[in-house]
Amino acid sequence: MSEAKARPGPVRRLYDWVLHWAETPYGGLALFVLAMAESSFFPIPPDPLLIALCLGMATKSMRFAAIATAASVVGGVIGYGIGAGAWQLLEPYFFQYVPGVSQAAFDRVQTLYDRWDFWAIFFAGLTPIPYKVFTITAGIFSINFWIFLVASVLSRGLRFFLLAALIYKFGKPIAGFIDRYFNALVTVFAILLIGGFVLIEFVL
Repeated sequence: MSEAKARPGPVRRLYDWVLHWAETPYGGLALFVLAMAESSFFPIPPDPLLIALCLGMATKSMRFAAIATAASVVGGVIGYGIGAGAWQLLEPYFFQYVPGVSQAAFDRVQTLYDRWDFWAIFFAGLTPIPYKVFTITAGIFSINFWIFLVASVLSRGLRFFLLAALIYKFGKPIAGFIDRYFNALVTVFAILLIGGFVLIEFVL
């Protein structure tokens, strides 16, 4: 294998750069900045850094979850503000420089907001769906800010505190399992949770 082929790609290098902050005294600050940025434009989620920090300092797991939650919600509010006030200026650059996000994704989100505004935001905040798409489109489509904020706090908090609690409870043996299957697990959980409320709505 050539040296060029063996060299990791830019996303992997970015991922490794994110993780290296767990080995520095600035891990908590890096987690805050990462979680805030990921909610509006950054492509790497804060979960890997949160896992690494919780493994290194298990007694501070809930503190790290609180940092990630607060920062992610702040970033979500920034994303909402981008959509509400600056989207016309930033739209060409956003689709060009933010990977994994397309105009088609924004169009699909608009249809979800017609009826499921709270649940659309909640589901995106809890699962691997790019949360930034929903924070920015919430501002573009003028979703009620308080609905957006409550859904963001609940979903982001549930995701990060659940992750931190699992690491705190089971430690390193479960870290590999979480890293591999956590997104799938929270997606199934969110589907079941939302499905339960939808069922109650139709039955009652």
